[in-house]
Amino acid sequence: MKKAFLLASILFISVISTACINNFAIQELNTKAKEFMDKGDYVSAIERLKSSVDLDGSIFETQYNLAVAYTKAEDYPNAIKTYNDAIKLNPDFPDSYYSLAVCEENLAKDIISGNVKVNPDDSIEKVASKDDDSEIEEVKLSENASKMVTSLLNNSISDYGIYLDKSKSVDDRAYLDDKIKELQFLLAKYTVN
Repeated sequence: MKKAFLLASILFISVISTACINNFAIQELNTKAKEFMDKGDYVSAIERLKSSVDLDGSIFETQYNLAVAYTKAEDYPNAIKTYNDAIKLNPDFPDSYYSLAVCEENLAKDIISGNVKVNPDDSIEKVASKDDDSEIEEVKLSENASKMVTSLLNNSISDYGIYLDKSKSVDDRAYLDDKIKELQFLLAKYTVN
């Protein structure tokens, strides 16, 4: 009986030790990621935060910070996925919905302007930008692109609404109401029946 208790104690201590080492490693990775973010090195920040998520994907703050890093790097598809992961961990944090809505809106507008191309398999790729400073005009969208724009705009409108509902006080409510109307106008223009 003493051997069983001793073995169980050793296993328990090793589990606790591993958890402490993981927590320390996560804290170190997150601290380093913040330093990179402060310097504007979003690629390095993303790598650190991805490593942190690999160690423990159940930490809301790490998921949210990874989504913010993707947003800063203008990698909207990964930002959208990661904000959704963060929301699953903490659905009561209003800023997640606002940031998600911004990414959905930006990706939809990038598709509309031709800065991003939707492939037949629904994968997304950035289009090489023009060398001159001329504005990119709206492009004719494929059916896949139109469906994706419709979905992104619907989701953005919904997420801005959730943000407004969950926020205790919103200083820019009029701005967001106008933003939602703008997106509804775009949605009507690009909706695929």
